[in-house]
Amino acid sequence: MPKNVFVIGPDAFNLARLEELSRSGAVRFHPLLRYEDVRGAHYPLEALLDRAESEVRSFEGSIDGLVGFWDFPVSDMVPILCRRLGLRGPSLEAVVKCEDKFWSRLEQRKVIADCVPRFCRFDPFEEAPASRVDLEYPFWIKPVKAWRSQLGFRIRNEAELHEAIGIIRERIGRFSDPFNRLLGLLDLPRGIPMEEGSFCIAEEIIGGRQCTLEGFSLDGEVGIYGIVDSIRYANETTFSRYQYPSDLPADIQARMIEKSRAVVQFLGLDNTTFNIELYYDEKRDRIWLLEINPRISQSHSVLFDKVDGYSNLRILADVALGNLPDRVPGRGAFRYAAKHFIRHFEDAQVAAVPGEEDIRALQEEIPGTLVDIHVQPGMRLSELHEQDSYSYELGFLFVGAEDRRQLLERIRRCEERLPFKLEPVAG
Repeated sequence: MPKNVFVIGPDAFNLARLEELSRSGAVRFHPLLRYEDVRGAHYPLEALLDRAESEVRSFEGSIDGLVGFWDFPVSDMVPILCRRLGLRGPSLEAVVKCEDKFWSRLEQRKVIADCVPRFCRFDPFEEAPASRVDLEYPFWIKPVKAWRSQLGFRIRNEAELHEAIGIIRERIGRFSDPFNRLLGLLDLPRGIPMEEGSFCIAEEIIGGRQCTLEGFSLDGEVGIYGIVDSIRYANETTFSRYQYPSDLPADIQARMIEKSRAVVQFLGLDNTTFNIELYYDEKRDRIWLLEINPRISQSHSVLFDKVDGYSNLRILADVALGNLPDRVPGRGAFRYAAKHFIRHFEDAQVAAVPGEEDIRALQEEIPGTLVDIHVQPGMRLSELHEQDSYSYELGFLFVGAEDRRQLLERIRRCEERLPFKLEPVAG
């Protein structure tokens, strides 16, 4: 009989991928809660946990696994619900050690100090928060808990610091209030207060060639199954595309894998998937660790499917069920694949978006292309949730190709063929 795996809050795009896997494999995926419940403007964590548990317990078949692929609150709901339901999953403490950017840096420094930039924590609500930052300009600031680069700012001078702190004060409650309630479930170490989510972290600027390493930890054994390059726009803050497989030299990839295994095992992150964002600084021949996410990157699922014929959504289920992934690299339809973000860098009113016929014509011209549109006519870009601090995401597309040059040409062609119409807004 197929195993039943519950997935918290899948969006329509990933739900379609899960339904395909359910039809073709020994696993049946079941959506648990709606996407809007877990990715909205507010996060009623306690109510979501109770609703999810009730929904699972009412299922009449076997309950074999529970997973998620979003950041907070989903990433933290998974260990809590797995414990309640007696399912395989990570510990809540290990997950939070990854997600709390300050606590995570403290732990990382104990085992891979050479990969950790200088950092400090400060309270954005105190009278003179800038006095707590002992880094030279430029540096990054961000809440200790946020996601998708929200409320993250590259700070070049004192004026930018004060402006960013003002914005953070106004908006941080959306993240800090539910995260602080979550911290109440843990026995926190000295130096991590119950109101930790209300703090920010400042970090030394790190750079180089950015990538994301994806892996899993199963019964104490850490496996790595892919490295994806992260390509940014010229502003050095906003992602342009994710590209797989990585073009980094094999010896650099091996060093990254060694560092990643060490920190995952040290954190006690087990029986889960993870992704780790890294930089390779070619000038100094140094590897930097940006952050650890205790989940797959759903952004990469189609990339692995196109190149390896084995999506990381399948790996997510494998690990939840206690099985080693039966994956052989390079068995997909393409040698290279990319997820490209279609962005706009100023606020605007959406007048028109590509229709089904536009997308179908594009797919006939470039087979294997997938398109997901995030905006609708009449929408104002500044009203979108979960955007980075410098751009607005209109949608994204997945493209496969036989080489890097063809990949870039196909991305360019796709953007030409997708007729977005944006109008300026007053003020």
